[in-house]
Amino acid sequence: MKVQKGVLPDSQRPIWMVLDDKYLPVEPIQKYLHYLDSLGRSPNTIQKYAYNLKLFWEFLRDSRLDWREINLEQLSNFIHWLRNPNKNVLSIEPQISERCEKTINQCLTTVCGFYEFQERTGIVNGINAYRYQLQPGRKYKPFLHHISKNKEVKTRLLKIKEPSVFPGCLTPEQVNILVEACNSLRDKFLVRLLYETGLRIGEALGLRHEDMVTGKNNEIHVIPRLDNINDARVKPGVERVVHVNKELMRELTKV
Repeated sequence: MKVQKGVLPDSQRPIWMVLDDKYLPVEPIQKYLHYLDSLGRSPNTIQKYAYNLKLFWEFLRDSRLDWREINLEQLSNFIHWLRNPNKNVLSIEPQISERCEKTINQCLTTVCGFYEFQERTGIVNGINAYRYQLQPGRKYKPFLHHISKNKEVKTRLLKIKEPSVFPGCLTPEQVNILVEACNSLRDKFLVRLLYETGLRIGEALGLRHEDMVTGKNNEIHVIPRLDNINDARVKPGVERVVHVNKELMRELTKV
């Protein structure tokens, strides 16, 4: 099986596709990806979902399971399948997981969303992968907590605990070293822009010259667009304005 970009017969828009061993689109997966595309999901998000569903279909093939008849217990075996780096060999020694906890949870989220879509369209009865429960006690209390504390929230039954790891921060000196290592003014500006403003990479790559307001205000307008050549998307889908300093705008005029 493989994931590649293609064009559906009933659409002229390119979309990510999951192909079986005969190089034919896997129909249930393709309907779900087409549904995500219709909702305006980012092409990068659809690609990630396609790859996760490809892994799930390989698990079904190896386990000789029908995707329409899978249950919660069999789905839990998918976690072990993702972790086991050597699926045909059982080792008595501790093995390092092939995928981290975050990656496994992303795969489970994709599969549960896939089955939720299939249930709503009447294809399957669902696998009951969710439950509703009161919000667990925690130290942080959000605004209006007294109103929502007795409200049940939807939680996924299959979810493994992810370790809390601080990714770290770059110091100004390290950022300067990174900027000096760039070979073009565009790359230098991109690094400075991400560091100074905290923009998401998709927001930065979707910027155009008309989004930059230099002079008195020194503003960058983050505008959601669906026609970027590089498929960059503004993740929240909301337009906003980011104020930047004069030094950064001075570098912009050199790009």
